[in-house]
Formats: sequence, C-alpha cells, structure tokens
Amino acid sequence: MPSAEDTNVHKEPSVVPPTRQDEIAAAGSELIGGPVGRWARFGTGPLTPVRVIALVAIGMFALGMVQKIPCYDWAWFRGTSSQYAHACYSDIPHLYIGRGFADGLVPYVDRLSGDMSYLEYPVLTGLFMQVASWLTLTPSSDPAQQREQMYWMVNAGMLMVCAVILVVCVARTHRRRPWDGLLVALAPAAALTATINWDLLAVALTAAAMLMWSRGRNLAFGLLIGLATAAKLYPVLLLGPLLVLCWRAGKWREYGSALFGAAAAWLVVNLPVMLYAPEGWKKFYTFSQERQVDYGSFWLVITQRTGRPIDVDTVNTASVLLMVVLCAGIAGLALTARHRPRFAQLAFLVVAAIILTNKVYSPQYVLWLIPLAALARPRWRDFLVWQACEVMYFLGIWLYLAYTMSGDKHQGLPQEGYQAAVALHLAGTLYLCALVVRDILRPERDPVRRDGSDDPSGGVLDGAQDRTALLRVQAHAGRHAAPAVEGPRVEWGTEGRAASD
Repeated sequence: MPSAEDTNVHKEPSVVPPTRQDEIAAAGSELIGGPVGRWARFGTGPLTPVRVIALVAIGMFALGMVQKIPCYDWAWFRGTSSQYAHACYSDIPHLYIGRGFADGLVPYVDRLSGDMSYLEYPVLTGLFMQVASWLTLTPSSDPAQQREQMYWMVNAGMLMVCAVILVVCVARTHRRRPWDGLLVALAPAAALTATINWDLLAVALTAAAMLMWSRGRNLAFGLLIGLATAAKLYPVLLLGPLLVLCWRAGKWREYGSALFGAAAAWLVVNLPVMLYAPEGWKKFYTFSQERQVDYGSFWLVITQRTGRPIDVDTVNTASVLLMVVLCAGIAGLALTARHRPRFAQLAFLVVAAIILTNKVYSPQYVLWLIPLAALARPRWRDFLVWQACEVMYFLGIWLYLAYTMSGDKHQGLPQEGYQAAVALHLAGTLYLCALVVRDILRPERDPVRRDGSDDPSGGVLDGAQDRTALLRVQAHAGRHAAPAVEGPRVEWGTEGRAASD
C-alpha cells in the first residue's frame, strides 16, 4: 500500500531556495526560523523575495550612512586626518565646493580654479552631480559646512535609489534565483562604500542592462550599457565577453543590435558636451591618462618596495598590455571551454581584470564587482571570504592615510600594513576569479547550473547551440563532465546535490 508521501505529488518550486543548496545560507536562516521546509508554499504573501531584498538593501544603505556620522558631524570639516581615522571619508562634500557646484559653475563649460581645470568625471556622472546641486536648497548665505552636509544628504538619497534599482535588477536577472540578490543587499563592502563617490549610478545602469539582456531585450541592453559607459568607463567592457559568446552561438544580429544601442546612447549623452565644451569633455580621459600610480594598485606596492617611482607612461602601457593579455586569456577560455560559459561569469572576469591591472583602486570600485560576483558565483562562503578581504582593504587605506596625515604622531597603519591590505584585496579578487574559472571548466560545479539551467542571464544565449567549428567537445570527456548542448535544457546536476564546493 503506498504511503502518504507516495500519493502526494511533490513539485519543485519555481524559485530555488538557497537554504537547500548553500550551507551558509542554511545556517544563517536559523536567525529567522531555519531552512525552508519540504511543504513550504512559494510565491504567496506580500513579502516577495524582490521586496524583501529591496528592504534589506535600504536598511544596509542606511547603516552605511550611519557609519559616516562622525564625518558628517565634524570630521570632514576639521583637518584631514580625522576623516581617515574614522574611516568615513567621502568625495561628495569636498567636491561640492572643489568642483564649483556651490558657486553655480556649469560642469565642463566653466573653468575651475585650483589644480583641476575642469570636472574630471564622465558626462552622465557630471549631470548626476549637477542635479544633486540643484536639489541642495540651502541658500548661499548659509555656512559652507551646512551646504556640504545637505549636498551629501541629497546625493545619498539619489544613490539609495540607485542601490534599490541595483538589487532589484540582480534579483530578477536569474528568474529561478531571486535570493541571489540578497548577496548584493547584504554585502558589507557595498554599505561602506556606497556614498564615497558616484559609482552606484553606473553600477545600477549596468545591472539594469544585464536584466534586459536576460529577457532578450537586446537593444534595451545596449542603450543601458551606453548610458552606464557615459557614467563610468568600465561597463563598455561587457561588450567584449558578449561578442565572444555571440560568436559561439552565432547570434550576430542580436549582438549588432546591442552594439548599436550602446553607441547611440553614449553619443546622445556625450555629443552635445563634446561639441559645445570639448576641453571640459575630454578632461576625464586626459586625467585618466595623466594620473600617477595611486592607492590600491600593485604598481604602488612595487614603487614603495623598490623606492623607485615608475614613469606614468610606462605604467599606462604596461597596464594596457596586461589587460589585453588577460582579456585574450578570457576569450580563449570562452572559446575553448567544453560548454559555453555564462555571460555573468565572463563579465565578472573581465571587470576583475581591469581592477587587478589598473594603476589605481579606489575603495568604491568594489561596487563594480559585487553584482557580477552575485550572478557569476552565488555561493555565500566564497562571497563572504572575498567581502572580508575588501572590508580589510577599506579599513587599511583609511588607516594608512591617517598614519601619513597625522605627522609625528603616526596614528594609524604603517606602510607595511597597508601593503598587506592591498595584497589581501588582490588575493581575495583572484580567489573568486579562480572559482569562476573552475566553474567554467567544470560546469557541474557551477551553483547556477546545478538545477539544470544553462545561462539564465544569457538571454538569446540561454540554451542556444554552438555554431562555430572551433568548439567541438573533446572525445574523452571526464566522468563527471557535463554533456554538450543538444537542446534548450542542460542536465548539470540535481537540486538536492550536496553543496560542498
């Protein structure tokens, strides 16, 4: 006689519960009642995964603002070392006056006094800064400190909107894995760095672009990537891995649509400024070329260890060559992997490559990688290891600056300690890169593909067959190797498999 369990048809939920795949998620869920049960009902109630994640993101963003209170109250305005000793530095209040917004100067058009002749940010970021200055309604007769505080608060509010857009887009990119957005919402490095600068604008636009691509809206993806590139240069790099993947799948028309959209959107934003104020427009690009070796890069560690400065032209050339070599390696990996990699995996590797080779690594650059890491390698253990490294670097750079700015007191972290923090940041990023490469070479270890999915963020690439003759599966695949694509579904593993990797 069949048991009660045999007579009940148990259907797998459309949403993948992270507590069934991830031991860290399961352990963390004990704070709210434990892992999801076998008979749990999914998709009911007002608190959907996306809404929960958005609320968590707002809470974490608010905690990041609280962390800035010592600077907001006084440390931004009293000397230089206090804001570093409290690890609450932000560019935003300082550039309100330093880039002419407090005086009503027009970005890119009006020349600035001081060491920077024009605003050194891309056009869309400059527009964001300008809108925030218009919304800063404190009269010019108020003390400068109050106006800077209000400007930071207005920017924080606008950036919080960007943070919510970011986590919602990440949560919706993989249809069956919305809870992966919680990695972004709870990322401690994101809360700490969200209001240092304006990077969240480009990061949110990039996340929205990836959501559009996952839905097959290729032109919208291109338009959003073009806008993101008009806010920060790095999003244009995503067109590289997409080219390789579309080559493998023979999706040239879709790629052409995305490329056209990106070029059109970038030109619409940049062309007016380019024609009307060419000197101000090109300042971002000339500043990037002329900038000396700066904090966070392995180039700085080399100069400090050797005691010999490296010529900026040499560093520029070497950085470009290293980036080209790494991108060529990523392209080779994508073209020779037994199964086509996921879009998010290659996007993460390419952006990580520029972070590793660049001559500067500002603490807020971690925001570029956080959403890509959540999509490329959604495993709490590995994500938290990497985040711990980034938090240590966040503390390291401010304590090092406090040390150098405190005169003979030397309060903070000495040079050797700062170099260890840089090494930790590099090691954490390389660790995550190594895991992503392993997942590409052994797709059965990929958490996203464990339930049989192919490329949930791939849009037209998801389940598509390879078209290029280059990419035939080797005759002697390993015992645990996943099969080549024969149709829209790939059997990588089962959802109940132990998450031990």
